[in-house]
Amino acid sequence: MIEITSLGSSSAGNAYRITDGHTPLLLDAGLRYKEIQRGLAFQISSLAGCLVSHEHGDHTAAVKDLIRAGVDIYTSAGTADALRIDGHRVRLLQALQPITVGTWSIMPFDTQHDAAEPLGFLLANTAGDKLLFATDTYYIKHRFTGLTHIMVECNYSINILNQNIAAGRVPAVMKHRLLRSHFSLENVKEFIRANDMRRVQEIHLLHLSDNNSDEKLFKREIAALTGKQVYVAGR
Repeated sequence: MIEITSLGSSSAGNAYRITDGHTPLLLDAGLRYKEIQRGLAFQISSLAGCLVSHEHGDHTAAVKDLIRAGVDIYTSAGTADALRIDGHRVRLLQALQPITVGTWSIMPFDTQHDAAEPLGFLLANTAGDKLLFATDTYYIKHRFTGLTHIMVECNYSINILNQNIAAGRVPAVMKHRLLRSHFSLENVKEFIRANDMRRVQEIHLLHLSDNNSDEKLFKREIAALTGKQVYVAGR
């Protein structure tokens, strides 16, 4: 059984612990190292590794500290270069080239974001569970079957964003960047419609915007569309 714990999920910092009961992993490390330590009950050494989606600071703040603590970092060459990290603790990934970490089989895939070489991850364990992790992307071109757990960015709603721009609460220039860098509620719905949801047990909505989201609305609409258990990752 997969267990998902959100240590932080916002523009202030993103980090998530997942485990299948055998191999604990960290997905992104965008909080201060001390915050991650506390979130993991000071059991950093229990981690089998940390998967890093891209180089932006709200996803990588603690990466160098984790390396110093002996945690292997799995990420793309573009992300590693942007972060200026190397050495035996940095394991380079390529999109659609699978790797194995403990009981997880991990398939990295390319995502669409204003970063050097961003990745999402499809993780499968020996029990037959499949977890999808995709954040900071405005589009997911790949299709997936047999998913049991989904962790997906749901950063904003285009309707809320337009209302905020019209009211002067959000600068209009922000719209262009969001449309080309982050996953909206509307895109999450399209992604769900395009993929096999039959085995899905849980959907976790990640990285909600402070200004352009509505937690209750997002949760209600995704639950109504899928009939699945929906969680909004803690901020």
